[in-house]
Amino acid sequence: MRLTIFVAGLSFLSIYASSAGAEQIGQDAEQCRAGRGPAIQVNVQGLKDRRGELWLELYPATPDDFLSPDTDLLAQGKTFRRMRSRLPAAGSVEICVRVPRPGRYALMLRHNRVERDKFSFWSDGAGVPANQSLGRSKPRLDQAVVTAGPGVTVVAIKMQYLRGFGFSPLD
Repeated sequence: MRLTIFVAGLSFLSIYASSAGAEQIGQDAEQCRAGRGPAIQVNVQGLKDRRGELWLELYPATPDDFLSPDTDLLAQGKTFRRMRSRLPAAGSVEICVRVPRPGRYALMLRHNRVERDKFSFWSDGAGVPANQSLGRSKPRLDQAVVTAGPGVTVVAIKMQYLRGFGFSPLD
């Protein structure tokens, strides 16, 4: 009898877990949940832990604009958006950002573990859509470019953290 109840409980939990899916976070999450575009949904992989926040930044896909200060881009009337969101305690994570129109953009994802406005080389994580090892340098534009369509464009970004002499994924 106990075994039957235990198995039934496990079945319920597995059905519940598979229907719950990933947690979508960020101010634009509803846009991705509803399938309204244009937007980019980032499936976050390889988080070190659940401390702090995720920051997803959207830049114009040009060498001069990628990773430029947000104040400069906004003052020039260029595209820039930053989604900041606390991490859920467990489960898969998706973060969504709306884009002004379909086209090419650059993305930078940051795991702000120490919750400072400045990147902490020693503790924060970073990631770009190309998922190539960042090593000891800033990401290049070609590693960060995504082409957003009219709907919700989905990309996966694997987080990278300082390991030895450079940034790389944990696994």
